[in-house]
Amino acid sequence: MPKPPRSTSRARKPVPAPAPQEQAARHNTTRAAHAAEIAEDYAETIADLILRDGSARVTGLAACLGVSHVTVVRTLARLAREGLVVVRPYREVTLTPKGRAMAGRAKHRHEVVLKFLKALGISPAAAEADAEGIEHHVSAETLRAMERFVVA
Repeated sequence: MPKPPRSTSRARKPVPAPAPQEQAARHNTTRAAHAAEIAEDYAETIADLILRDGSARVTGLAACLGVSHVTVVRTLARLAREGLVVVRPYREVTLTPKGRAMAGRAKHRHEVVLKFLKALGISPAAAEADAEGIEHHVSAETLRAMERFVVA
């Protein structure tokens, strides 16, 4: 009886699962990064609404961010605890100095990434969509290189 053909691929040893503390630390880091992204998106959107409409309200934020009214209210409560916004019931939302600084940094990163992507020939719609994600993850070094590229 002939032998079955040998597999050309090498069998891979399973990677052992990390210790629970290591896994927890990774997940905590990821959650903190997502929370920071959300805070930056909210700060940038609040600043944009104030510039465009003169004020930012919960309904306007929900419309711009594509989330529910309840999600905006809960997120604003967290951002208020972090000292980024001031929220008064049935009134406009305002940014604290810390929130304005965050919004300015986020807006700057967004604009640099957007200009860079467009300079590469990416369509405006795709560049805008991609910039929304990239802006939160780009390192300072890469952002400076992007700036040099679009200015040169």
